[in-house]
Amino acid sequence: MKKIISNILTALVYVFLFAPIVVLLIFSFNASKSLSVFSEPSFYWYKELLKDRHTLEAVRNTLVLAASATAISTIMGTAAAWGIDRLRSRWYKAAINTVTDIPMTNPEIITGISLMLMFVFVGRMLGARNSLNFWTMLIAHVTFCLPYVILQVLPKLQQMDRSLPEAAMDLGCTPFRAFLKVELPEMLPGIVTGAIMAFTLSLDDFVVSYFTSGTDFQTLPIRIYSMTKKTVTPKMYALATIIFFVILGLLLISNFIQNSDEQKREKQI
Repeated sequence: MKKIISNILTALVYVFLFAPIVVLLIFSFNASKSLSVFSEPSFYWYKELLKDRHTLEAVRNTLVLAASATAISTIMGTAAAWGIDRLRSRWYKAAINTVTDIPMTNPEIITGISLMLMFVFVGRMLGARNSLNFWTMLIAHVTFCLPYVILQVLPKLQQMDRSLPEAAMDLGCTPFRAFLKVELPEMLPGIVTGAIMAFTLSLDDFVVSYFTSGTDFQTLPIRIYSMTKKTVTPKMYALATIIFFVILGLLLISNFIQNSDEQKREKQI
């Protein structure tokens, strides 16, 4: 009886979580404009989406911003994780980890407002005409993506055998070559997972982007928010469906890499 109740509760939770997504997927293929009555299957709204120049421009801006933030935060996060792992003082390391976790635990609206005020203040000091633009959004996205990359890379370094880099240098490797040959392969699963997480976080961020964006650069979440003030057409369902499958693919890749890494470590043990 307990097992049956447990299965029923689990099924209800999954229905509650995924029912809105299923509705979105179904109505993205609806031929009519109705958001509640399904008439017949059609790719009409996908075709209409391809004709919407402003939405496609917002998609391009979002992808450029997410890719740039991912690249920068992955490089900086990997370097920061490597540096944190080399700290000898336990208290200093704990303090650095606490500071690193602040952007993750801090409410997004506080992060967005504080970054906006800082950018406006610096822009006024430098005499800039527009204090908020693409570069301010990029800095903001790197700010909240960076801790997630560190959080993924640092455990991989802590799991690594400390004697491996020293053994490589004893066999004739320079410190840089030992890093490339020994440490980097050990960190690679965490780096890939952190990069995927940074990309997905940057892709769907709205709150921080809303407060740090200028008038000449609009991302997709901001574009969708502006459309909610009017009637939302099913072509947004089509766009959301495409984004859903892209994110799903990235999550599957991330989970596959993590499972492969765990199996590799089990074999080593």
